[in-house]
Amino acid sequence: DNDPKLTVAHLSNTTLSRQQRQPSNLIIFSTITDLLLIFLLIMSLSLQSGGTSSRALPHPTTSSGLTAPAEATTRPITTGTSVLGVKYNGGVMLAADTLCSYGSLAKYKNARRLLPVNSRTLVGASGEYSDLQSISDLLRRNALEDRCTADSLYEEETQSEECAKEVWSYLRAVMYNRRNKMNPLWNDVVVAGFKQNADGTTSDEPFLGVVDKIGTAYEDDILATGFGGYIALPLLREKYSPNMEEGEARALLEDCLRILFYRDCRALNRVQIAKVTKESGVLVSEPYELDTHWEFKGFITNKGEMGTDGGW
Repeated sequence: DNDPKLTVAHLSNTTLSRQQRQPSNLIIFSTITDLLLIFLLIMSLSLQSGGTSSRALPHPTTSSGLTAPAEATTRPITTGTSVLGVKYNGGVMLAADTLCSYGSLAKYKNARRLLPVNSRTLVGASGEYSDLQSISDLLRRNALEDRCTADSLYEEETQSEECAKEVWSYLRAVMYNRRNKMNPLWNDVVVAGFKQNADGTTSDEPFLGVVDKIGTAYEDDILATGFGGYIALPLLREKYSPNMEEGEARALLEDCLRILFYRDCRALNRVQIAKVTKESGVLVSEPYELDTHWEFKGFITNKGEMGTDGGW
């Protein structure tokens, strides 16, 4: 037991075993660190997949440190008013003004609410403007995906674009889905364009449909959303003819927009007209101002001076 040679050999073996264990400990520590980094990366990707970056952010905390509940839009803030639509001989036409109101303030006077989706589909919407932008981004993303997955890269050879009825049916599902999540898109969306044949070619039959914020959808020859459903729609029903020409349809829509400007305090006389035809596709005009006439007796004379009680 007291042999110095054995003692020195034992100490050297102990030192050697410690030196051998140190690299293995470093390897284990490095492996655990790598696994932790991979786990954090996967968690960050899973939070961001399937949604916008805002959904990946943590919920705000209150002053007490508790997590605040998720919030949804309970009412529209920045809104656009009526969108009108009619079918005519050879196409479909939509009309809307360019005003977005912040509550009762006429704040944005160049908000364009008639948007092309592809070469044969057009949408217009009343309601919350930010939700309209979200819908527009969604439809453009779908259109881009259709182009990227088409059989041909050349536009004249591809038939992969969604027709108006497909876009309308898709929006119906989107609006109903958001409504079921108690977080609706606060819009009434009008979809105009053409249906398609069984072989994917554009049909001769025009399409005009509307979807509201809870997913209710229907088709018609004349449509009006917002306040136009109360004022413009009766005028459209009175003057509309299925065989009316493009000029007659435009004049009718301009007359209705003019009446809405007189009667709707959220409307403006700066308007846009858009049309969809089989030959030309989607065309959206630049905004222009309607001529107005303010010399009606009812506009310039107080109601109390007309032998009435001051009411309408």
